[in-house]
Amino acid sequence: QVQLVESGGGLVQPGRSLTLSCSASENIFRINAIGWFRQGSKKQRELVARILDDGTTNYGDSVSGRFTIVRDDAKSTGYLQMNSLKPEDTGVYYCTADLLLTADVIRRGVWGQGTQVTVSS
Repeated sequence: QVQLVESGGGLVQPGRSLTLSCSASENIFRINAIGWFRQGSKKQRELVARILDDGTTNYGDSVSGRFTIVRDDAKSTGYLQMNSLKPEDTGVYYCTADLLLTADVIRRGVWGQGTQVTVSS
């Protein structure tokens, strides 16, 4: 069963940058709408960023202006570029996406296992 795999997490100092990647566990036709969520100290999964098929993006208020979501369809990979990181950005970041397994088969709402991001000095 195809899954999403996040990578790029780790420990970073406040003010620094980090880029997360989200890719399918196997070859797919295309990665479609992509969303990034995170689960921090509140243990509530919150929307970080989302990009739709038409390129429309949406960001959570807490990351707006600092984070950028992008998609590289050639690589069937999504990215979350995180700048000016703050301690409150700490949490497990999850990627979710609609995947076109083939030109005719789509799987919606696929999730990754998450990657830990810790922002601390």
